[in-house]
Amino acid sequence: MARAGAHMRVAGICAKAIRFCCDRRGVAAVEFAFIVPVLLIMYFMTMEASQAIETSKKVSRIGSMVADLVTQQQTITAADLDAIMQIGNSALQPYNRSTPEIIITAIQVTDEATPKMVVVWSRKMVGGAFSAGAAKNSITTVAPTLEIKGTFLIRVESNLAYQPIITWSADSEKRLGLSSAFDSISMRETYYLRPRRSPTIPCSTC
Repeated sequence: MARAGAHMRVAGICAKAIRFCCDRRGVAAVEFAFIVPVLLIMYFMTMEASQAIETSKKVSRIGSMVADLVTQQQTITAADLDAIMQIGNSALQPYNRSTPEIIITAIQVTDEATPKMVVVWSRKMVGGAFSAGAAKNSITTVAPTLEIKGTFLIRVESNLAYQPIITWSADSEKRLGLSSAFDSISMRETYYLRPRRSPTIPCSTC
């Protein structure tokens, strides 16, 4: 009797297991629970990628726009340069999770046999604050194709530490684990232009 009772219990368990496996009720809900996280991850990654690409294009446009505005001047002041850099900063909107670093440098290529690239004046914006850039009369470098004797160049460098929205937090100490690995993606561009209306562009207050 005991053996028969045990056999019946095993048979009952097997029958319930078979019924459970054959039961298709709730399959859609289970599949939805598995698929939704994957779909959400794909959605946010696509959204973040598109925002990053658009912001990178804006960082490039900052360089060209600022250089274009500066090279249209015959003379300029530090206040003018600060205003132009602020215009470049506003071009990033609606992105506002970090501020760009913009450096404007006037460079004179000397007439020597081996020309030198001498800084005439320089101005920068870092963290929204304006200050002098590279020291006057210091030596810098330019692309080899621009090392033309007697040339006056305006160089604009735009740098941004891009913060993805999926990892951004008002409290930087909370960025841990995988999210911190994708934080502060570097985006940069360097743009050169020559003066449009005069051979050089002096800055009396730089």
